[in-house]
Amino acid sequence: MTIMFARLSLAVATLATLAASPAWTQGGGVPVTTALAAKQDVPVLQRAIGTVQAFQSVVMRARVDGTLDKVLFTEGQRVRPGDVIAQLDPRPYQAILDQALAKKAADDAMLSNARLDLARYVDLAQSAAASRQKLEATRANVAQAEALVRGDEATVAAAQLNLSFTRITSPIEGRVGLRQIDPGNFIRAADPNSPGLAMIAQLQPIALVFTLPQDALPKVQAAIRRGKLPVVAYSSDDKTRLSEGELLTLDSSIDTTTGTIKLKAVFANAEDELWPGQFVNVRMRLDVRKDSVTVPTPAVQRGANGLYVYVVKPDNTAELRMVEVDGDDGNTTVISKGLNAGEPVVVSGQSRLTNGTRVTTDPKPAS
Repeated sequence: MTIMFARLSLAVATLATLAASPAWTQGGGVPVTTALAAKQDVPVLQRAIGTVQAFQSVVMRARVDGTLDKVLFTEGQRVRPGDVIAQLDPRPYQAILDQALAKKAADDAMLSNARLDLARYVDLAQSAAASRQKLEATRANVAQAEALVRGDEATVAAAQLNLSFTRITSPIEGRVGLRQIDPGNFIRAADPNSPGLAMIAQLQPIALVFTLPQDALPKVQAAIRRGKLPVVAYSSDDKTRLSEGELLTLDSSIDTTTGTIKLKAVFANAEDELWPGQFVNVRMRLDVRKDSVTVPTPAVQRGANGLYVYVVKPDNTAELRMVEVDGDDGNTTVISKGLNAGEPVVVSGQSRLTNGTRVTTDPKPAS
């Protein structure tokens, strides 16, 4: 019995040795999935995470005290500059304006009378019928009346301005948010705790702010000198393409606490794909590498001596090939040295391969 088990163990060991040798695999080969190395133009991307912001936003507040008489907007409504969105009770300010106009009318009459007196005293002074002192006093009365009228004009202008402030208008084009104050409430313009009537946010266009490491700044600046930089926003899964815009500007300084710099991009946002406060994945294209050799990222393996791929030779054996990489976007890797376009590389099944192993290929379908 002991001799029988010894012979069986020897037979199993022999089979295992043969299975590991290229000669054994010539009958079938290790199944692998392959893809052809391709030559294509590859974009040079700078990736980041950004926050969408309204291009402009305004919290609508009353500029004078008063009772909120009417709310003339619907939540979510689009408004244009000059659209009236609310009305305060105008009657107290209309009364102040009427008083200012009445006082100005009285002072205008006084000024007219003072000017008539001055004209008479000028004639009398020429014939020595009036003293020089009386003439100068009359001139002073005219100047005083003119000053009163100018003060009245300023008072009338201020009253008219305050009356116009009872009509609260939108200064920008945008979308009105949720209403914060209902009609009938008394509003104090100087109240620091007031939430405002509502916020108006400009969504078309819309802004996207993101940060990059300061080490990326020279590459970005060089790309800006070549022209406008396209910026694409993706959803949080980094797969759904939301919108494409372009870089607007860099911040004026680097944040010394984080070693990063802020950048702002602008998007037309015609279909409201982006929304203020939204977090998105950002891809900014700095350049395009022409005619680059590329392979699917899973084809590139890391070993003790560096990066390598398995190339399937015409005789269906795997060749371990050391390569140099010039970029990787997570899906596609750019090979700068060690591989030619059109060579088939193994993208799955590498763990069972050694140099010279016979393989059975299953081409990867084109995506």
